Amino acid sequence: MTDKRDLVILGGGLVGMTLALAAAKQGITSHVVDKALPEDLTAEGVDGRASAISTASWNLFCNIGLKDRLEPLGCAIEAIAVTDAMRPGRIDFKPQADEGTLGRMYANRDIRLALFEAARGESAIAWHSGVEPVKRDRGPHGVAVTLSDGRVLQGSLLVGAEGRQSPTRLESGLKSAKWDYSHRAMVTAITHEQPHGGVAWEIFFPAGPLALLPLLDLPDGRHRSAVVWTVGEKDAAGVIALPDAAFLNEIQRRMDGIFGAIELIAPRMAYPLNFHHAGRIVADRLALVGDAAHGMHPIAGQGLNLGLRDVGTLVQVLADGMRLGLEPGDAQVLARYERWRSVDSLTVMAATDALVRLFGIPGRLPSLVRRMGMGVVQRTGWLKKFFMEEARGMSGDLPELLRA
Repeated sequence: MTDKRDLVILGGGLVGMTLALAAAKQGITSHVVDKALPEDLTAEGVDGRASAISTASWNLFCNIGLKDRLEPLGCAIEAIAVTDAMRPGRIDFKPQADEGTLGRMYANRDIRLALFEAARGESAIAWHSGVEPVKRDRGPHGVAVTLSDGRVLQGSLLVGAEGRQSPTRLESGLKSAKWDYSHRAMVTAITHEQPHGGVAWEIFFPAGPLALLPLLDLPDGRHRSAVVWTVGEKDAAGVIALPDAAFLNEIQRRMDGIFGAIELIAPRMAYPLNFHHAGRIVADRLALVGDAAHGMHPIAGQGLNLGLRDVGTLVQVLADGMRLGLEPGDAQVLARYERWRSVDSLTVMAATDALVRLFGIPGRLPSLVRRMGMGVVQRTGWLKKFFMEEARGMSGDLPELLRA
């Protein structure tokens, strides 16, 4: 008997897994396909990255039943400090006591574990791991995906969630604007002598920013932060080859001693940075979510949050359409998803790209102009509040799953 489901989700990363679980909570069934095994995706050291989860994204996690699993594991972002090479004129984004935090920092591995644990008991989710799609068919009556082990999965809607190099997007012919930043992100974690106080630091340099992101203290009481150091591609090989002690010295010099003595506590990983934005994110019985639709520089920490807003929106339009008797692959449903996501995604992508270019201009005069502008923001309450609401992901027309 054919197990035809509402969705066939290709890609079991953070966005694809969240989509399957959020859909299941609305009674929407799915097949999820990923070439990696769950135990490989959640193994220690496989993904050393940490993600800033905005208020809207946290609301999504709570609304799909992850609050109890995730709440003890996240470090609140109480404030964000933005500075041009630690020179005078920084911006401090700090909400009032009754406004909550600016988000939470989580290790990606912890989010994966929570998602797998929650999905394990969901009959609406059929997980297919260790296999790859070898053929994708989209027709007037549904979609069919042939797997490398010969099985054929059927559904109403195909969802591409495989990441930036999405084969589904490429095969569909959906074009995207893209360019390479010629940057590489060096990702690791450190312990430090002084507490971070829940402050996320974004220290801009012409060669690329250094982000220090607060994590929970270790069980032995040592203070801990995630590090994302962006370097030019021409320097990347040299930085990768640095011994740990020399690497730490370079980080320490850029930090200007704000946390005191530091130690490396995680493997060093490197990721190339580029930009891509698909002008269309739907086609016949196809929708793109997350990095399959748009990939950006990590400078503002919004990549995963943008993908989670895709999830919340897609699930709402699917649920609304199905209540009206429309199937998930209906063109009207997909058109609504694309319209809803187009302005938000383009705005965030454009703003992030502009930040990369603005702070990448070297020289004293550009630095002076930037710091004068930052000083204006620092002294203008309504402008700071606007930027904080954007960072929280709470501006604009939000789908229900992203509301408190």
